[in-house]
Amino acid sequence: MTNFNRRTFMSVAGIAAGAPAMSALGSAEENKAASATVLTGNGEWTYEVVPGWGSLPSGTSFGGTHGAIAQDKAGNTYVSTQSTTGVLVYNRDGSLIRTIANAYPEVHSMVHAEEHGEEFFYATVQKGTPTENWLSIKMKIDGTVVLKITAPPEGGFKAPNEWRLTAAVPAPDGSIFIANGYGDSRIFRFDRNGNYKGSFAQKGNHEGQLDCSHGLTLDLRYDQPLLLVCDRENRRLCHFDLDGKYVRTVTQHLRRPCQVSFHGHNAVISELEGRVTVLDGDNAPVAFLGDNPQKLQWANYELDPTDVKAGVFSAAHGCFVDSDANIFVSDWNHTGRVTKLAPRRTES
Repeated sequence: MTNFNRRTFMSVAGIAAGAPAMSALGSAEENKAASATVLTGNGEWTYEVVPGWGSLPSGTSFGGTHGAIAQDKAGNTYVSTQSTTGVLVYNRDGSLIRTIANAYPEVHSMVHAEEHGEEFFYATVQKGTPTENWLSIKMKIDGTVVLKITAPPEGGFKAPNEWRLTAAVPAPDGSIFIANGYGDSRIFRFDRNGNYKGSFAQKGNHEGQLDCSHGLTLDLRYDQPLLLVCDRENRRLCHFDLDGKYVRTVTQHLRRPCQVSFHGHNAVISELEGRVTVLDGDNAPVAFLGDNPQKLQWANYELDPTDVKAGVFSAAHGCFVDSDANIFVSDWNHTGRVTKLAPRRTES
């Protein structure tokens, strides 16, 4: 498979529309199943796999998918990669239209926000420029960076590798919360200008403690906005208020939750051990999507995507639900794998 650099990408993108296509971010099984409907889920949460979504010219790959998925107001879908192509941008039809953030080849998380009529993404970056790694950025939807946050001196870090952030999310008052999930699992609070304001939580498995605070989402389903934290290695979701006070454990016994996206009162959770779980407004599980029965494929980064069946996940990492209830999932995979699931439409 060809791992694109920026120049190669631009030349191929120009001919992609007329080339025989095969998704570099999906499994070959999905393309074989293009003429057959592949279903996953249950009841009202039954979904169809959209074959060939995000297709690229055959034999090409953009590198690994260890990141996130988001959308802008126009309905374009942004998929982060582990390559110098940065973030891939697809239109509603699943056609690649551009790339952004090429200087940041490992965007791990992305959250869309609109502020004063302008759209932004709050993102975390593992690998950036030769002198910039492990930082949070706020960027316009064209990739222009307007704010950078690096390890705060007040954080008490003794070594550079102790700041290993995994997620960032803005609060209604402009505060920015950043999870140091691959580090000490603390959650850091900054003001809208990136000034350090404090931190909370610590590493552990007791209530109010976290072990890999992997994903952060603003949960607006309650009387007050809450931070919903994917406490990955404790296999649970936790709520904290915006002052950093622990509120509750939302649900337990998950398969290493990575990220959460909301559709109404429902929460969709990507799980690294081969599954996506849907919770209802009471945080009770109502559906399991793409549940992989082959445990050897769970959290297997080196897995060949062609070995994963359509409608099944190996290491669900990034997830996003759009306004039409379509679900986009990126597996943690060294060559890249992204799946679009569409709600099953029944004829009346």
